[in-house]
Amino acid sequence: MSFEDANYTIITSRCKGPLYQPSLCCGALKDFACPYSTYINDVTTNCAATMFSYINLYGKYPPGLFANTCHEGDKGLSCPEDTPQVQPGQKASGAAAVAAPAAAAAVAAALAVSSIMSC
Repeated sequence: MSFEDANYTIITSRCKGPLYQPSLCCGALKDFACPYSTYINDVTTNCAATMFSYINLYGKYPPGLFANTCHEGDKGLSCPEDTPQVQPGQKASGAAAVAAPAAAAAVAAALAVSSIMSC
């Protein structure tokens, strides 16, 4: 699983400053990250940190934008249960929402969903 070549335009085209509207930014984050929630929520990997590093690299977002803005519950953002998950070996394309566990919350806007893969 690699986020290096993912298509981040789903986020960067909708989440724009200087105001960074929460509805647009958080919706875009969910659209991008949900297909990867299994990996992002796995605390045995660095997937959440890796994904948010690339999001911030390509979007040049202020530190903590998503972590401080995107909340739907005590576990972060919720992904629809029927969101198809990216499979091991499948190229990351960037398409749905993300859930990050408490351990990754320092780096990410937490989202809710989980597998074992090194990002």
